[in-house]
Amino acid sequence: MDYLNYINPGIESINPYEPGKSIEEVMEKYNLKEIVKLASNENSLGPSPKVLKVINNFKDIHLYPDGDGIRLKSKISEIESINSDQIILGNGSNEILEIISQTFLSPNTESIFSKHAFVVYKLASKVRGSKFHEVNAHQWGHDLNGFLEKINDKTRLIFIANPNNPTGTYLSHENTLEFLNKVPKKVLVVIDLAYFEYVTAADYIKTHEILDKFPNVIFTKSFSKIHGLSALRIGYGFGNETLIEIMNRVRQPFNVNSVAQKAAIESLSDQEYLKESINQNTKERLYLYKSLESMSVDYIPSQGNFICIDTKSSGKEIFESLMKKGVIVRPIDLYEMPTHIRVTIGNRTENNIFLEKFNEVLYKG
Repeated sequence: MDYLNYINPGIESINPYEPGKSIEEVMEKYNLKEIVKLASNENSLGPSPKVLKVINNFKDIHLYPDGDGIRLKSKISEIESINSDQIILGNGSNEILEIISQTFLSPNTESIFSKHAFVVYKLASKVRGSKFHEVNAHQWGHDLNGFLEKINDKTRLIFIANPNNPTGTYLSHENTLEFLNKVPKKVLVVIDLAYFEYVTAADYIKTHEILDKFPNVIFTKSFSKIHGLSALRIGYGFGNETLIEIMNRVRQPFNVNSVAQKAAIESLSDQEYLKESINQNTKERLYLYKSLESMSVDYIPSQGNFICIDTKSSGKEIFESLMKKGVIVRPIDLYEMPTHIRVTIGNRTENNIFLEKFNEVLYKG
């Protein structure tokens, strides 16, 4: 095992990413028959019926997928009003983040991201042996002035989640433009839009205006959240053509399977179903706000499909107690928020079950 002395710098300090508990695991452990899972920010409505039809009719498992994803990129270009050569497809938007870090980070470089932001930014930096700056949050969100203070000659990447996961905070278009105007052109800014569709804030960012003005910006989006395709693992990034061409040199061949590509096309085509998901999330988010306020429970206002709740005690213990009652949420000790839990916004039935069990756990009912 002497070869283990030669693993790349940074990997020895990494703990594997911990996903939300699975329904099967919790049912077996606690001998439960029904589970409400509100841990991984999945769409409780599931995918569009058009997607299910495509999946059920798929037959060409023996054939390799389209390695360039031509039809899917054509559909994305139509939706985003950009050229196909500005798009890169990934095995989830997470792979796009990995490709970006693989392209730009090394032991001689640095990255910047916020405290209480998506843990993959730190993991991707550590795997490359890159130094990173984790900037303290401002009101649970990104302190962009703090980001600017950390930029130096070794800075290659800045990661921004908008809205941020797990806190649900967001950056306005005006604040984002002001920040980007101060970032050196040699630094690539990655704006992670995994929860883009759920945002209702009127002053949210305008991607086209940013792309047109800043060639050092790349956006990432996911089909795992609003589109309900989490199990198929598909996402994409979009930026300037030269950047995307370079990233495609790093991308693995056939990285997005055929079923995922076809499902994504159908989901993008069913805009009415996506609107239904957005409307449900907006309505249920407000419902949870009012319910939590009536319980005198503090939360962070969210622009995503989840709410970060301050339990004023051990978030991990609350998480464990809820699991025993058949409700799976997410403890976020990993994000240095030990008293908080993150709860996915479900449908009304799921939300009421959560509220009932959460009330029992809080007040030992």
